[in-house]
Amino acid sequence: MTKSVLTLAILTSFSLTAIATDYSAGDIVVRGGATMVAPDNDKLGVFVEALGGDTPLSISVDDNTQIGLNVVYFYTKNWAVEVLAATPFTHDITIHDPKGISAGIFGANVDGVTLAEVSQLPPTISALYYFDSASHFKPYVGFGVNYTIFFDENFKSTPGSLGFNDLKLDGSLGFSVQVGADYQLNDKWHVNASARYIDIGTDANFKIGDIKGSAEVDVDPMVYSIMLGYKF
Repeated sequence: MTKSVLTLAILTSFSLTAIATDYSAGDIVVRGGATMVAPDNDKLGVFVEALGGDTPLSISVDDNTQIGLNVVYFYTKNWAVEVLAATPFTHDITIHDPKGISAGIFGANVDGVTLAEVSQLPPTISALYYFDSASHFKPYVGFGVNYTIFFDENFKSTPGSLGFNDLKLDGSLGFSVQVGADYQLNDKWHVNASARYIDIGTDANFKIGDIKGSAEVDVDPMVYSIMLGYKF
């Protein structure tokens, strides 16, 4: 019995070693899973013309997780190009008023109130470099270009009742850098994990009644993904 178990263990080990192969030119990998966009936690200043420009008010953007998708095409065993896509991310924008000036302006203190909700899509194209590895673990690094599209910008009901309206966010063009790794389950399937920084900055323009306001929003998120991949 012990000999049979030992034989099975050795055969299993050889089987696992056999699937630890490098990618090849022409391979196509398709992945799907969870992707979280975690914006920079720094609060961003708000500019209001009628209040003399910069104000003590600031805003922040929360995290969101959606279904992430990507496709990777290998030009060589080491070099590949990746296209990242996802279902739309939706973020709450919170307003901060540590000095309580909003009560005098709007008749209510808006500190900590969810100011608005905005959706975005951050398609990203990256060049990946896979390090040589004889194991199931296939690490890589990447550098790419991102264009983020913002849409469905809407103020929440409470800020809307205080006069906030006409919110618009400009599109953003920036770079991205990432690290990641595939862990091969067999010759076709693998689990992928990655972390990337994306340079996303936009100008948010809005009105309070008829008064124009704006904020430079440096989203600059870390983007984390856990995906299941299949090699064609």
